[in-house]
Amino acid sequence: MIHFNYEIDFTLSNEENTKTWISNCIKNNQFEIGEINYIFCDDAYLHKLNVEFLQHDTLTDIISFDYTMGKLISGDIYISVERVEENASLFNVSFTNELHRVIIHGILHYMGLKDKTEAEKKQMRNKENECLSFLNI
Repeated sequence: MIHFNYEIDFTLSNEENTKTWISNCIKNNQFEIGEINYIFCDDAYLHKLNVEFLQHDTLTDIISFDYTMGKLISGDIYISVERVEENASLFNVSFTNELHRVIIHGILHYMGLKDKTEAEKKQMRNKENECLSFLNI
């Protein structure tokens, strides 16, 4: 089950279509949907988590806590809407496009994709693009 939670004054424009899209990306990669919670927040909220749980004193767009067991995808995905807005401007893409990229990025980590090396980043970007191509919003 996919849940969307809001710690700020923000809501996704089409939650049901977004849930369907995430579900399809998971199923198309031979995984199953467990409990997935998205928490949309601001920079301050996510920064606090980053310091407290990861000992990183930096801003970030996403932090994911992975509870996946085998092929059952589960976890909590925290997304800073402020960071997504800034990154969309920086990368010259729409806010909606950048938001969906971040939304699926967390799921791809749960599927085992990494993004530390250049090769891993390229593989992650390709898989993000593949999933984004199925988005009907």
